[in-house]
Amino acid sequence: MAVKKSAGRWSGTKKAGNPAAGKKTAESQRKLQDEAEAKRRRSQGAQSKKQGAVQAGERRQPEPPLPRQHQEKPGLESELEPRPKYKAPQYRGSGKLEGMAALVTGGDSGIGRAVAVLFAREGADVAIVYLSEDDDAEETRRAVEAEGQRALLIPGDVTHSDFCREAVESTVQEFGGLDILVNNAAFQEHAASLEDITDEQLDRTFRTNIFGYFYMARAALPHLGEGASIINTGSVTGLEGSKQLLDYSSTKGAIHAFTKSLAQNVVDRGIRVNCVAPGPVWTPLNPADQSADKVAKFGESVAMKRPAQPEELAPAYVFLAAPVCSSYITGEILPVLGGGEGG
Repeated sequence: MAVKKSAGRWSGTKKAGNPAAGKKTAESQRKLQDEAEAKRRRSQGAQSKKQGAVQAGERRQPEPPLPRQHQEKPGLESELEPRPKYKAPQYRGSGKLEGMAALVTGGDSGIGRAVAVLFAREGADVAIVYLSEDDDAEETRRAVEAEGQRALLIPGDVTHSDFCREAVESTVQEFGGLDILVNNAAFQEHAASLEDITDEQLDRTFRTNIFGYFYMARAALPHLGEGASIINTGSVTGLEGSKQLLDYSSTKGAIHAFTKSLAQNVVDRGIRVNCVAPGPVWTPLNPADQSADKVAKFGESVAMKRPAQPEELAPAYVFLAAPVCSSYITGEILPVLGGGEGG
């Protein structure tokens, strides 16, 4: 210890300040800590007794544990248990898209089907692009027509630019124009590591999820006028990443960037471009990818402790498509994440 000589005597260095006040504050901090930990224990006990996930809508939605199941790609909505909910019976249309024509890729099932139904309820005719799921596509067609609108089924592969051009031309010929493009088709396959992703999988993921969006938008633009819109389907994985969806999340990040860039490119033409970024949604995409055990737990990690149903996503697409709702919105990513990761 350093010492100094003062007034003829040696003395150690003295402590300045107010030690008593410091000790009192430390005791106060420990008291607050004890109280907070007790509250957390009581809260955790109450949560453990709570049954089920968060149900914020007018009708109850399925929650984990879901039935164990696995499907071969591309997956069929007609074989999912429970069946995804897409009819949104409490949603009342008000003519927001009256007289418009829409094209929805991946429109046979999942989010695409729910979007097609609500677009029709708002007054739009809908072209439904799908890969090969004829029975699912027919159900979507019947649902659109039940809303009093015309439906056009267009099977094919969005990874081919020629098909995308033909799909747009068929839509314009059938409906007399095109006002809304929804890029929604997707391919997803989990992989434990980067080394497990083959060239074939990488090519398929990028060609479906981002090349297809480019091809469709490029084909649609000559037919889109002032007031038209393009809506892309992104993902929470494009915002936060996913350790077992390296290629898929990369394409979703690219979709987000594509959305913002294209929005800037066409804003002077009066065309708006936006994106919906969903969290977990109960569609054929995941049971056709993950194991039955993981499917049973699908969606339990988000704050609402359940996956969304397609009918809970579709109103976001209506909002972004309808000029009366979003005429001043372009280049935006709209997350619908169920509260994000729980914790």
